[in-house]
Amino acid sequence: MDAVRVALLREVLAGTEWPGAARRFAGSLRSSVVPHGGGLLLVGTAEYEPWHLAAHLVDEAAWSGRPELAPTLVRHRARPGDPAHLAVGLGRIESAGRGATLLMVAPSRPDEGLLERVHDARRAGATVLSLDAGDTELHGLAHETLAVPADAGVDLDTVQHLVSAATGENCLPSAPRGRLGFRDRLSRLADRLTAPPPARW
Repeated sequence: MDAVRVALLREVLAGTEWPGAARRFAGSLRSSVVPHGGGLLLVGTAEYEPWHLAAHLVDEAAWSGRPELAPTLVRHRARPGDPAHLAVGLGRIESAGRGATLLMVAPSRPDEGLLERVHDARRAGATVLSLDAGDTELHGLAHETLAVPADAGVDLDTVQHLVSAATGENCLPSAPRGRLGFRDRLSRLADRLTAPPPARW
């Protein structure tokens, strides 16, 4: 989803909690991912792999100049012959420790094996964030959560678009003096919108 569509989505959802909630969650994600740290690991459930969110975060990392925001997609069914960016299995969670950030996306309850791995990663010092449908056990493991229950009026995919777009915000270097004027902000926005897209996922 491009910047124009995200802006329209925010306009449609203005007056609801979702734009603000997504920005708060994205801020937590941004502040937990440490440059030159253990990286950002993104994992879903056995039934749902958040590859679309991974692709958007790769874009935001490139556009914002924050390479540490580009995630490693951890897959339940990774195979040795898969391309490198799709070949990381659940064993990667076991090596996550201090400095690593683990982002869980769970439209349904994760299985016990995955919850145990996440628990172990947290005990080893990893920061755990969760985008989910409101699972209480997962919330007990996560440092920061954003729940999208079935009756929320939006779906988890929509909220993922809001979060990924907000993750790259406020990453541009600040102006040397004072606040940016309207023309400067507009010029920066135009530069971002007209820049060639980064390599696709």
